[in-house]
Amino acid sequence: MHQANNQRSLSDHEEDYYYMVKDKNHQNGGGRWPHGGGRGLLSGERFTGTHDLVEQNFYLYVRVVKAKDLPPSSITGTCEPYVEVKLGNYKGRTRHFENKRNPEWNQVFAFSKDRVQATLLEVLVKDKEMVGRDDYIGRVIFDLNEVPTRVPPDSPLAPQWYRLEDRRGEGKVKGEIMVAVWVGNQGDEVFSEAWHADAAFVQGEGVLSVRSKVYMTPKLWYLRVNVIEAQDIVPNDRSRAPEVFVKVQVGSQVLRTKICSTQSQTTTHPLWNEDLVFVVAEPFEEQLVLTVEDRVHPSKDDVLGKIAMPVSAFEKRLDYSPVHSRWFNLEKFGFGILEADRRKELQFSSRVHLRACLEGAYHVLDDSTMYTSDTRPTARQLWNPLLGYWRWVF
Repeated sequence: MHQANNQRSLSDHEEDYYYMVKDKNHQNGGGRWPHGGGRGLLSGERFTGTHDLVEQNFYLYVRVVKAKDLPPSSITGTCEPYVEVKLGNYKGRTRHFENKRNPEWNQVFAFSKDRVQATLLEVLVKDKEMVGRDDYIGRVIFDLNEVPTRVPPDSPLAPQWYRLEDRRGEGKVKGEIMVAVWVGNQGDEVFSEAWHADAAFVQGEGVLSVRSKVYMTPKLWYLRVNVIEAQDIVPNDRSRAPEVFVKVQVGSQVLRTKICSTQSQTTTHPLWNEDLVFVVAEPFEEQLVLTVEDRVHPSKDDVLGKIAMPVSAFEKRLDYSPVHSRWFNLEKFGFGILEADRRKELQFSSRVHLRACLEGAYHVLDDSTMYTSDTRPTARQLWNPLLGYWRWVF
């Protein structure tokens, strides 16, 4: 029986050494899974990683890479190999090749932890016969208690060469197979391409209802918009002193500045210098829509200018580096596509002065108002230096 706990990511200079044939003594296992200890699939240990999955579901992944030096059939003199991956009552099968003794499959199989009832994983190499039963070539057996766990973003486990053994497990046969076996979750890179045991007998669109789906907790950022000032704001009603404010909308979040009153009844230059903070999620598909409005009545606001920008256009900041401000031209409200010719009537454009950035230095606080679980900065460069440590002796 082969133990897979020595699998790990390999550097280039180690690759040749670790791809040597693994020839280990083994015992055909039996009995039940241990309830404590170990690092195998059913050890009960919970593994976490930096991939923020809403709910982690664990799978046994088996990557069948290739085989070499497979013996020809004693009947036909050829070899049409394929691999059968067997775990309890579940069986997965690769495609077969015609007359090929060194096949390459590079196929991945996934078995849900919740459905695993076996203690051993069998990887069988068979020769497809045209008449009668397929010929058995050899197999490799893995003890699931010894299968390592790999959680992204850990490096993928390197496959290893294993020498095939006979049906009884008493001796080696000709031929070797390259396999990688590990335990992972639905955040693994191979999850979407893997053959899933729970969907093996489902066809067409029915696969979508039985295959687990990946629900990733999005990475959240603060979008800080510092509304500084505006220039050349022309109210619709010039007979009164305008009461100008800025409204910014990102998705369903809407924030407003205070009203800036001015004595001028023509062109105005309001000043706010207020920070509006939003929460946005990667990959920043939303737009920021900013409007400059005039409060003409408690129940009525006139839109004087508008601008729309993608959130992804703003720079990201992970430290205390300064963010440069920019002037943005406002589009006169009401001059749409059908009124393109009227744009030429405008001799100048109103402008708004902003300082905006995406801040990822700190966790977006999603805990209760009176409680926070972590106030340390997310950005490592903002961590305070270590002053010392206490040693407790018991």
